Amino acid sequence: MATQHDFFMFQDDYYKRLGEASDMSVESTGSIPMSMSNGGNNSVSMLSQADSSVGSNGGGSLRTRLMHDDLRTRNATRNASVSHSVVMPGIVSHTIGEDILAGALMDPRYPTEGLEGYDNWTIDLRRLHMGPPFAQGAFGRLYKGTYNGEDVAVKILERPENNVEKMLMMESAFAKEVTMLAAVKHQNVVRFIGACRKPMVWCIVTEYARGGSVRSFLSKRQSRAVPLKLAVKQALDVARGMEYLHSLEIIHRDLKSDNLLIATDKSIKIADFGAARIEVQVEGMTPETGTYRWMAPEMIQHRPYNHKVDVYSFGVVLWELVTGLLPFQNMTAVQAAFAVVNRGVRPPIPDSCPSNIADIMSRCWDANPDVRPSFAQVVKMLEQAQDELLTKVGRARFRCLCLNRPLTSD
Repeated sequence: MATQHDFFMFQDDYYKRLGEASDMSVESTGSIPMSMSNGGNNSVSMLSQADSSVGSNGGGSLRTRLMHDDLRTRNATRNASVSHSVVMPGIVSHTIGEDILAGALMDPRYPTEGLEGYDNWTIDLRRLHMGPPFAQGAFGRLYKGTYNGEDVAVKILERPENNVEKMLMMESAFAKEVTMLAAVKHQNVVRFIGACRKPMVWCIVTEYARGGSVRSFLSKRQSRAVPLKLAVKQALDVARGMEYLHSLEIIHRDLKSDNLLIATDKSIKIADFGAARIEVQVEGMTPETGTYRWMAPEMIQHRPYNHKVDVYSFGVVLWELVTGLLPFQNMTAVQAAFAVVNRGVRPPIPDSCPSNIADIMSRCWDANPDVRPSFAQVVKMLEQAQDELLTKVGRARFRCLCLNRPLTSD
């Protein structure tokens, strides 16, 4: 079973990158029957394909639910468009164009609170300058900003007002996330800058990676593979960062290309911005944490899991870096989950992929968690592969030609 130090505990509702398409909707929920490996059936709840998600052309409508009466009042006084949540009746929502949450954070009329024992991490809001939002979820947003002149990412979460139990749970999760981020220091993990609390919102500030996410970068390349040397180098960055996190008994649980950020020097930093969640489950670890294209079978099936779920996800990420493609791109996320669990399907490894890299992928996404290597082993295997690549210049770049090839079974 996973430890109590699960990475980025504050994970309850998917954030949607503004202006980008997504597999998942923050508004729609549903379930599909998922056949278990023992022949039984299990209803797997999941977020369904988005009807109203923001498309690549920036159209559509995503909404952030407002639970505080004061925030709703501000919303109304600004002549903003207000509507009620379809998923949570009685909760008012507002559209992307408003900055209600940012306003609540920066409002000088409300006192700024830190976290007990972490006063040195409390953000001085006088030094924080808010920029535009770049991702949005049902209960919060991610903004670009500057702090002390440094580019930062600002996560603002709304505190529940009328549900004491939920507020206490979220308060605990917020405290755990701050405690965890403050303890993590590694060149391949996004750097924590600080946090604060306001009466209506929480705020967490981290460094901002100018290169955006790996998924966004690969999408802009229109599925053209990056040089293999760079792919292996970036995979090594991820593996080293994950080795460090696992050494602290931290499980990420949502390792995917959306959560891997590219720094100015093209190095990779592990983050949680692709699918940060807000609403915390009452007990146990949330089985739907993560995104289905990258998710280990045991998580999809709601079975007990450990740190090896991150290793599985890394295998898929390595495949992405090498091919430049979206995993299971001809399937919906739900179809991909069904294929992974019921048919042992994995992304197709191109014939031109070096055998040692292909072997790492296959071992990482093995259906049996015990067979998967540790990240310490993955790092060693990738370092060896990197050394071999340096002597084989002719294989430093290749174009994946597997766009229309059938998926292969594990």
